[in-house]
Amino acid sequence: MASLTALGLMSGTSLDGIDAALIETDGERVTRFGPVSYRPYAEDERNLLRRALAAAIALNDRAARPGVLAEAEALVTDAHAQAVQDFFREHRLESKDIAVVGFHGQTVLHRPEHCLTVQIGDGATLARRIGVPVVFDLRAADVAAGGQGAPLVPVFHRALVTSLQRAHPVAVLNIGGVANVSYIDGTDLIACDTGPGNALIDDFMMAKSGTPYDRDGAAAARGGIDEAWLAAALAHPYFAAPPPKSLDRNAFASFDASGFSLEDGAATLTAFTAAAVAAVVPLLPRPPRSWIVAGGGARNPTMMRMLGERLPASVETAQTLGWSSDAIEAQAFAYLAVRSLKDLPITFPGTTGAPAPMSGGILARQ
Repeated sequence: MASLTALGLMSGTSLDGIDAALIETDGERVTRFGPVSYRPYAEDERNLLRRALAAAIALNDRAARPGVLAEAEALVTDAHAQAVQDFFREHRLESKDIAVVGFHGQTVLHRPEHCLTVQIGDGATLARRIGVPVVFDLRAADVAAGGQGAPLVPVFHRALVTSLQRAHPVAVLNIGGVANVSYIDGTDLIACDTGPGNALIDDFMMAKSGTPYDRDGAAAARGGIDEAWLAAALAHPYFAAPPPKSLDRNAFASFDASGFSLEDGAATLTAFTAAAVAAVVPLLPRPPRSWIVAGGGARNPTMMRMLGERLPASVETAQTLGWSSDAIEAQAFAYLAVRSLKDLPITFPGTTGAPAPMSGGILARQ
């Protein structure tokens, strides 16, 4: 199959900004990794997105955009158009150089048990703004068929792992607002959200100190772990449920850490993320021989140390392999857009619980 040049866009549940990444792929292999870029959200933009997350709790119609959600959708669409236009200028590209854009949008609600997943962002408007076909709404078809609609990136992780010379099974762990794992054993692919990623830590840091995250895990490194709180949190039935399974960003928001000091709260919540990852190991067919960590959590040395202490295998960052820890999800959505164009499956029974391998996404032409 012929390779296409695709641009992927990702705005994750950490609400930090928009990653853009260019790849060339035929929908099976990645033939070239291109440049990446990042467009951060300003503080007022993040505040609007937080308000949209709070408002989305009341949604029961995935197409509805009442009140602040309409304002937030306009922001998300405009910010992504700006990110693409800046990417074109920075890398001296034109719209004709790109075959397709994969646009994830911003998840504001994910309740697959109610057949509901909501990503705001207007794909048709984005296509007109940037002059490139856009594939968007990649989760909806899977959820409508009874799948979880998440995680979506495992098929891309498998494409990356096939290029490595290492013993299987391999686990690729992405720690964004929520953490998710792809278990790859030959062609076998299993995936799930493991539990909280950075979201609880970020929200705690914002509430306690007014800073949006624990830079370099510094606060957590100085704190102590409340083992009783951690044990109670890990008793939640989600962690014993087998994959596939997925989470809303705020699934564990009721787990109250407000009484902790800044340092102890950061340490305990970081340990919660690491322990939740370790809890998935007994649920897999075989323990992974190695773990590759991407996403914002890979930049947190305290998180990486705690993962290394809890996982019975080698743990390394995606960056050590020459992958982009920060842009890997954006690359994945470029890859998924091409698979969607070619009607190749993007979700599978072992990754989302879909009844069969399924394609997905809506194509908007410029």
